[in-house]
Amino acid sequence: MDLIWTEESSRPVFKNRLFSIRESLCRSPSGKTGIYTAMDAPDWAVVVPVLDDAQGRRFVMVRQWRHGARELSLEFPGGVFERGENPEEAAARELEEETAYRPSRVTRLGEMSPNPAIMGNRVHFFLAEDLADTGNQRLDEDEYVNVELLPAEEVIRAMGKPPYIHALMAAALMLYLQRGGTF
Repeated sequence: MDLIWTEESSRPVFKNRLFSIRESLCRSPSGKTGIYTAMDAPDWAVVVPVLDDAQGRRFVMVRQWRHGARELSLEFPGGVFERGENPEEAAARELEEETAYRPSRVTRLGEMSPNPAIMGNRVHFFLAEDLADTGNQRLDEDEYVNVELLPAEEVIRAMGKPPYIHALMAAALMLYLQRGGTF
């Protein structure tokens, strides 16, 4: 059976600075129609920053409040692409803005749909290595984060348990390990 649906019409129902929501009239492969709601947002990057030093292999992570979950989350840095910015530039910029660490090397790990049932954007995952601390964290006006340097082994063991609650961070970690990342 054919699995492709056809969007017959679409209308915006909500928009803010982060995303918009649309309702679409869609026709199923068997000809039935229904209204489906989806969210459109810019693509964003998630960066796995690896710091190798005398203390061993550590990840540079950020602890921040998440309004949806109403709790703190410990995450890899990341953020939304700026208009015209390529994914690698966005990853390096977001890493430096949030943590003050500038990477010498950024490697693409993969790309996924954050939630294809209701979201139309993509999240791009990167490995950042050879980090230099610039001492120049540049957070957005409404961004509050604590930077934490955590042993990679600790993060790998704790992923999926509070405060590691963000599912896309588990995806980033999986891609890091799949590429041969160690701890």
